[in-house]
Amino acid sequence: MVFFWPIQQELDCINDSGTILGKIKFNSKTDAYLFEPDNDSVALSEEEKFSIDNKLSKLNSGETILPMQDDD
Repeated sequence: MVFFWPIQQELDCINDSGTILGKIKFNSKTDAYLFEPDNDSVALSEEEKFSIDNKLSKLNSGETILPMQDDD
């Protein structure tokens, strides 16, 4: 299972043991959301890959949105 936690227009991807796997960020050059691993040594399980790919698909299709943070 992967939890998605919004931080300043990014989503931290955290597994069920609390390890941060990486972030989902919007790339304005490609106009798409991308997953960036926290570091190169992070090995994702098939379930984690599926969950992240599913979230990326929903964000890129517009089915869901990335929550905006209001700092005011």
